[in-house]
Amino acid sequence: MNPQQTIAHYRITAKLGEGGMGEVWRAMDTKLNREVAIKVLPAAFAADPDRLARFTREAQVLASLNHPNIAAIYGVEDRALVMELVEGTTLAERIAQGPISLDEAVPIAHQIAEAIEYAHERGVIHRDLKPANIKITSEGRVKVLDFGLAKAMSGEAPSADPINSPTLTMRATIAGVILGTAGYMAPEQAKGKPADRRADIWAFGVVLAEMLIGRALYTGETVSEVLASVIKDTPALDALPAATPLGIRRLLRRCLEKDPRRRLQAIGEARFILEEPEETAQPALETPATPLASRPGFGWLNLALAMLALAGIAVGLVHFRESRREAVPVRFEIPAPENAVIANGGIAISPDGRRIAFVAGTGARPTMV
Repeated sequence: MNPQQTIAHYRITAKLGEGGMGEVWRAMDTKLNREVAIKVLPAAFAADPDRLARFTREAQVLASLNHPNIAAIYGVEDRALVMELVEGTTLAERIAQGPISLDEAVPIAHQIAEAIEYAHERGVIHRDLKPANIKITSEGRVKVLDFGLAKAMSGEAPSADPINSPTLTMRATIAGVILGTAGYMAPEQAKGKPADRRADIWAFGVVLAEMLIGRALYTGETVSEVLASVIKDTPALDALPAATPLGIRRLLRRCLEKDPRRRLQAIGEARFILEEPEETAQPALETPATPLASRPGFGWLNLALAMLALAGIAVGLVHFRESRREAVPVRFEIPAPENAVIANGGIAISPDGRRIAFVAGTGARPTMV
């Protein structure tokens, strides 16, 4: 295809790029007088009417997505997909310049999460989320491209047979797709299993980690090495900047769980965390605990005081467990001395109750007894 050629009422003006899913051209919609992007599909589609029909049905579903962070699909014209033209740089180009600051990365990730959440609520899975499929406009608006095209391009029903798995089918028929996306495939995708929305959550985690680290999370010399790394290796999250909030670290760990049952189950949860990331710079779980006896100032005196305190607690427990005895009244008589007369108000009892004092006498002059 060359500039000035036409597809239906679209006039081709310039080539924008190409990949495993076809060539992308800038074109002018001569009816509506607006610029569009046209993705010309691989030639294999021309010889397979059934496959082209399946693709058209999928494109119709994708065209129903209407969200400010998703590049719109306008229609299908003779092996060509007509899409919204998004000006700006891809997130892949931005990451190639180095790590993205937290203040810049969080708003980008939040917009990506909003786009994915919107599509998931309508039953559409991206299946090929990666920095190259995310554009950032000059105003800072994020646009996710090629939503659901991986499924539309394959057009195959999921199979339990590893030899005929969706991964191998895509690899055999669309050579560039796996090559460009192996580092963003969830482990279950890399094994050839069917993908659900949790595969997009994995890819979202990889994209967010790469923004903060400034490089690819999974690499290898061959596609097989990359896929093996995705399946077996633990993500190198220790390369995150030291100032990464604890909430973001936890979010990445949840997104990058290899077992989809343990993975974050809904991208909306990620959006909530991104709206209020925690301020903690280092997670407490990653700080090794210092043994008590090795801490500064913990000597024999402190040890003795600690043991004394423990002994006091034990004695107190025993004391309070003992039942108190009930007081039993004691009654007895104390006869006055013979012929003695006790003076009025002259009796007193000692504080401990063991002695009695009184004033008595045998005559006019009392004496102390």
